[in-house]
Parts: sequence; structure tokens; C-alpha cells
Amino acid sequence: MAKTSKQFIQDLPKIYGTYTGGFLVFIILMGILEKMGVSGRNIGLAFVGFTIFYALIGWISRTTDVDEYYLAGKKVPTVFNGMATAADWMSGASFVAMAGGIYFGGYTYMAFLIGWTGGYVLVSTLLAPYLRKFGCYTVPDFIGARYGGNLARFCAVLILLIASFTYVTAQITATGSIAQKALSTPAFPVSFEFGCWTGLITILLCSMLGGMRSVTWSQVAQYIVLIIAYLVPIFWISWKYNFGVFPHIMLGDEVQRLAALEQQYGLTKHTKDVMDAAKIPSDALGNATSLKYIVGGHSAVPAGHEVAWRYISLAICMMVGTASLPHILMRYFTTPTVTSARRSVGWSLFFIGLLYLTAPMLATVSKISLMDPNLPTAIIGKKISDVMAIEWVKNWIAVGQVRIVDFNNDGILQLSEWFMNEDVVVLATPEIAGLPYVISGLVAAGGLAAAMSTADGLILAMANAVSHDIYYKMIDPKASVQKRLIVARVLLVVLGSLAAIFASFRLTGILGAVAWAFDFAMSGLFFPLVLGVWWKRATRSGAIAGMLCGLIAGFAYLTWVGVPNKDITWFMGATPWKDIHWIFVDNLRFGIPGALVSLIAMVTVSLVTKPESKAVMDMIDEVRIASGKTVIRHA
Repeated sequence: MAKTSKQFIQDLPKIYGTYTGGFLVFIILMGILEKMGVSGRNIGLAFVGFTIFYALIGWISRTTDVDEYYLAGKKVPTVFNGMATAADWMSGASFVAMAGGIYFGGYTYMAFLIGWTGGYVLVSTLLAPYLRKFGCYTVPDFIGARYGGNLARFCAVLILLIASFTYVTAQITATGSIAQKALSTPAFPVSFEFGCWTGLITILLCSMLGGMRSVTWSQVAQYIVLIIAYLVPIFWISWKYNFGVFPHIMLGDEVQRLAALEQQYGLTKHTKDVMDAAKIPSDALGNATSLKYIVGGHSAVPAGHEVAWRYISLAICMMVGTASLPHILMRYFTTPTVTSARRSVGWSLFFIGLLYLTAPMLATVSKISLMDPNLPTAIIGKKISDVMAIEWVKNWIAVGQVRIVDFNNDGILQLSEWFMNEDVVVLATPEIAGLPYVISGLVAAGGLAAAMSTADGLILAMANAVSHDIYYKMIDPKASVQKRLIVARVLLVVLGSLAAIFASFRLTGILGAVAWAFDFAMSGLFFPLVLGVWWKRATRSGAIAGMLCGLIAGFAYLTWVGVPNKDITWFMGATPWKDIHWIFVDNLRFGIPGALVSLIAMVTVSLVTKPESKAVMDMIDEVRIASGKTVIRHA
């Protein structure tokens, strides 16, 4: 680039302001084309094609400098790092699956929101400024330097790979689902697998040539797209159906309105036998798995200590898991100063909050659009034959994401007879609410941006950890810069391809896979990271014991309780899943026993082993001062 790096940083507001204006013009142009008769498929292709801009940013940001590749040169301004972190964070689970979870699960799914936002408090107060002060390239780099020895570094890399691979598989799953929806028509169906591999190619182009620098500037662009795509539909629906000028303020009124509609239509739970007869997949308790129906009150708060503990424990797992995820923590290594790292966390939370405060409203108005007989979009209580003739219903049924089952054979669609995949609620809401198809294309573009931005960061975190911490630090410390970057880029392709292969199997839902990633991270990394900063007595042996014991305990517990959409675990005979979990800690919360074991093992082993050297103690004292120069200088 002709401009200096300093000038480029100063011009960032102009650059992204122009980009935002260009994207808005693109949306208006698509709306005009729709009015002129251009097909929805072609509009969908245009929005999916917009992702080429991310690849273009990745190419422009290419670099052969190690600091630029791993840390974006430590030049990312606070606000823009907040936007990039928000994009890195707001994955397919946040954009696509979370509102779907609230849609079917109501109040109880708000635990995800509380945990995910609360986790940034832990990041800000316990880790981000201090890891930035340390000056590491990766999270395992901190573990290796703080505790010493290759074994501790290797254990950190292992946990990073397990958590990040689980997470990125869910993101590529979301990418495949969105691309399939945006590109498919009954006449021209597109496979889920095709969507996965198409998304992966763009993901690799965003990250392969420039590493963290490419990913950072791509993620800022992706955040702009995803937040516009999330906010525009909800404001449009709100204005169209008089839900309020600012819908977030009116959420309480709409929740009450929805409760009245639920009482009017009734909430019915089908037995497993009924579900099996209709060939609707369900677990041992008769709960629908892939295609779900509304069975619980949207705002109902179930009574009992068990329910309260489930809510709190899920929030804890998401909170602690957030503070343990390497691809999030490494974003704060890119800020110019230690102080700016902490400020960047605040901006991250602000940009994330824009979406998280909107998700409950989106789920609420989507349900009202289906149920309120006063709205022209309502289908509940209408003749099934008429509903089946609606274009958007036909399209979603054609791709297997919606199903209608007339259980009582009365020809009228009841609330419990409408089945839908929770992962497509956000994508379908513009059509449900009768908005122009261009808004559906916009939402698809936003979902792709969300899934791809997180996948960018996850694949980069995995490749950087293996190339820097395994290859460079352990195998070939004398490797040239060129060789190190070649290894990192090859690993990006290999790890991304493996993730796409696993995603094509659809082993679990998007939200479930993301929860597992958080649990794996908190099981093995949270206490070794936090105690590495805040407890001088933590030793190398203690950290190794904490990481390995926590990971093994968490994985063993997950295997023990099994997956709830299967009737039994593989080694427990015919024992139902509901009877074997410990204090209501199920497969989404296995990070709790994992982290507890990690803490106990780390503290115990640290206390019975020799303390670290005075040099390490002095280094910890220096790291705790959240200002000044970095402790470690990279050659």
C-alpha cells in the first residue's frame, strides 16, 4: 500500500464509513431489482456474492511480517478492535441459533445472553490487559512462558485445538445452512455440503494471506454487515405492525401480548409415541430435537430449585468459557497499549450488546407474526391447505426445515402442529413477517458474515498455535520467517478442511456445539490462565495437572451423561439420560465438573511441588501492572 501504516490507521473511519455507505447502496439496489422482477434466487446469489469483499480485504492485507501476521502489528485502534472482537464473537450461534433458542425455549435461554456478556467482565478484570502486557503471540505462548517447559505449552495447544475445532465446526455448519437457504429454490436445490465448502473457501481467503491483520480488517467489515442485517428487519417489522418506534423499549408489552396468544391457542406437549408415529425425531423424553414446536410459555419462569440451578449453571459455563476461549483472548494482543486492551473489552461489549439486546425482540415478534390473528401474516388457526400454499412455507418445507403434522385431522393448523428448525428462525423471520425478499437476502448475508468472522478467528487461532507453539517453539526454533508462515498457511487449509468434513455430518446443533466448545475451554484453560496471573504459587506441574485433569474430567462427564437426543450412552446399557446426570449438570454444562477438577488438581499439585524461580515471581509482578511496555520482546 502506498500510504504508510500510520496514515492507514488514521483513515480507518473514512474507509469503513465508505464501505458502510456502499453496502447500504447495495441493499437499496437489490430492493429496486426485486421491484423490477428479479428472482429471489438471483438476489440471494448477489448477497452471497457480496462475501467476495471479505476475501478482497484479506488479499489487500496480505503480509510476510511475523508481528503483522500473528498480532496485526499491535496497531489496531480500540474501537475497531472492539468491532473485530464482536464479529469474532458473534458467531452463527449468536446470529442464527440464539434467537431460535429463545423462540422455542423462552426465558430459560436468556442464560446464554447473561453468560456470554458477563464473560467479558471476567476478560476485562482478570485476563485481557495482563496477557497483553505479557506480550505473547498466542494463549499457549503465555502458558509456555509463564510455567516453562514444552509439556505445559503442548497441553494448552491440545485444549485450544479441541475447543476451537468444536466451535469452528458449528460455524461452518451455520455457513452451510445459510448458503443452502440463500441459494436454493424448489427447482434448483443446493446441498448443505456445497454451502459448507463454499463458505470455507472464503474463510481461508480472508485469513490465509495476512493472518491476524487480514482477519482483523475482514472482521470489522463483517461486523458492519451482520449488525445492519440483524437490526433492519426488527425495526422494519416493528414499524410495519405498530410494535413501537423503538421496539426494544416495547418488548415487555409484546411479551404480554404473546402470553395471551399462547393461552388462546394452548400449549400441548406430545408424547414420544406420538412423535415417533409422526416420524419427528425426539429424545427419550419425547422432546423434539431437529424440528421443534412451541411447547412452553415464552416468558414463563418454571418453578423449582432444579430449574433455577440449571439457569445459573448454564450462565456460569458460558461466562467462564468466554474468558477461556483463545480466539477471543488473542484479539486483545493486537491493541497498541496495555490500557487500550481493557478499553477494547468495553467497546467489544457495546458492539455485542447491540445484537444481544435485539435477539429476544426478534424471537418475540417472529412468534407474534405467526400467531396473532389480527396480522395478515398469521398462520396458526388457519386451514392447513391454505398455509401449505404460502410460498415461503413451501420453500422451507422443500429444504426440510419446516414441517406441518395434522395430529387431530381437523385440517386446522394448531400451535403444536407447526414444526421448525430453530437454526432457521432468524433466516425465516423476514418472510414470516411479509417483508420484501431483499431483507431475507440481507439477513442471509449477515448470518454468513457472523459465521465466517468467527470461523476466521478460530481457524487462525488453531493454525497459529500449532505453527508457533508446536512447530517453531518445540520442533524447529531456528525456522526462518518464510518457513514459519508457510507452515501456518498450510495448517489453515488442513484444519479448515477437516472442520468442513466434520460439519457435513451434522453431529449436533449449532448452539449445542458452541456450548461444548465453551465447556472444553473452561475445563482445561480457565484456572491455569487466571492463576498464572494472580497466584504466584502456581507451578508448572500444577498447571499441567490442572489442564489435563480438567480436560479428562470434563470429557469423561460428557461421555457419562451422553447426548440427550440419544436414548442411552454407549457404555451404560439402557440407563435413561435423565437419570444419570449429577446435580442437574447435563451435557451442556460439563465444564463445571471439569473446571472444579482442574482447580483442585492445580492447587494441590502446586502446593506439593517446588515454587517457581524468583525470575518468574518478578515477571508476574511486572505483568500485574496494567500499563507500560510488554514483558516479553519477540525477536
